[in-house]
Amino acid sequence: MTDNQEHYVKLTFSDGTPETVLPIRPSSCGPDAIDVRELYKKTGKFTYDPAYMATGSCASHISFVDGEKGKLLYRGYPIEELATQCNYLEVCYLLLHGELPNVRRREGFEDLVMHHTMVHDQLEYFLRGFRRDAHPMAVLTGLVGAMSAFYPKSCNLMDSEQRNMAAIQLIAKMPTLVAMTYKYSIGEPFNYPKNGLSYAANFLRMMFRIPCEDYVGNDVLNRAMDRIFILHADHEQNASTSTVKLCASSGTSPFAAIAAGVASLWGPQHGGANEAALRMLSELVDQGGEARIGEFIKRVKDKSSGVRLMGFGHRIYKSYDPRAKLMRQTCHEVLKELDAETDPLFRLALKLEQIALEDDYFVSRHLYPNVDFYSGIVQKAMGIPTPLFTAIFALARTVGWFAQMNEMIKDPHYKIGRPRQLYVGEVERHVVPAEERA
Repeated sequence: MTDNQEHYVKLTFSDGTPETVLPIRPSSCGPDAIDVRELYKKTGKFTYDPAYMATGSCASHISFVDGEKGKLLYRGYPIEELATQCNYLEVCYLLLHGELPNVRRREGFEDLVMHHTMVHDQLEYFLRGFRRDAHPMAVLTGLVGAMSAFYPKSCNLMDSEQRNMAAIQLIAKMPTLVAMTYKYSIGEPFNYPKNGLSYAANFLRMMFRIPCEDYVGNDVLNRAMDRIFILHADHEQNASTSTVKLCASSGTSPFAAIAAGVASLWGPQHGGANEAALRMLSELVDQGGEARIGEFIKRVKDKSSGVRLMGFGHRIYKSYDPRAKLMRQTCHEVLKELDAETDPLFRLALKLEQIALEDDYFVSRHLYPNVDFYSGIVQKAMGIPTPLFTAIFALARTVGWFAQMNEMIKDPHYKIGRPRQLYVGEVERHVVPAEERA
């Protein structure tokens, strides 16, 4: 420790490498970090950390997860307060600008976003090139990437004005693109946005309005969708966020970087988890539903069975996922509003929930229902098809991706991403004539 109270760690080596000292960077929340940037220069060695589980790729102000305490903060605000006292566009403003907006700024931001909800008319022809049975995430990856071709004046990542306009355009247009993807898959005409509605209400109207009937919105469902958006808006340096940042570090178009994030989110270990949870529930219903639930739970507890309980537990949260608490409340509100509590699939889901919250096997292993479990049930009850769940996740996460990308580009230490490797292959060797090879 020096006079200015900076902390260091001293590394000693058993192979004769001279000892070295590295600084410790303090965190405002969570563990401090050993700064290893000078390690290779000082020692000729670098760290080995598959999946980056012990490596911090950046210093960030945006979101913080405390998995042990079950805490999630956006810009310092607990997710419980944001989800119950703010709407999604207020949270978008917070993530992008660092502070919650006052009334004037909130109204100005909402007006700006809602007046960019239309998409270029020719995107419709691009969309029609896909098969109607294509997975929505395959379609959405293409549509978002194609935005670079349709909005060239927002493609310079290093121009802050263009980058900020790309953020507004994509936050505004993602609901339109997702709704168009859905309508195309079922052969129904597209709905234009209606800017007088809220962000969530506008999305549900584009999803479910048909020309031959009046569309009547539902405040409970609008609030539920808005909460889904808020709870999925950002979550530290996860796989898709890291993908966006690595892609953007090359200086590519913002739309291309976000398209890379959409592709990463598609994976069943990431954004596809809510799809997996609903597939599990549907299969259980087909196999006998509640009457077979005891047998299913026995197989889950038997490690040799290979049966997994999808939608329960979380890689980061070692106690209850705070988003799941909020989504659980929303789930019960939606099922009650739609009089769906007696549906076999939802009855089964609620029975599984009860078991996981009471059975010591699950409680002791922290296998609580997670946000994917409840959000999947809510979306299914609202009539959203299971393959579209991850596309809605991407819609919500777009603002987090932009906030994280902006922060990276403004970082004075920003460089193109280039992870190192521990090479364990053949040492240098030389080609011999074919007839001499073994």
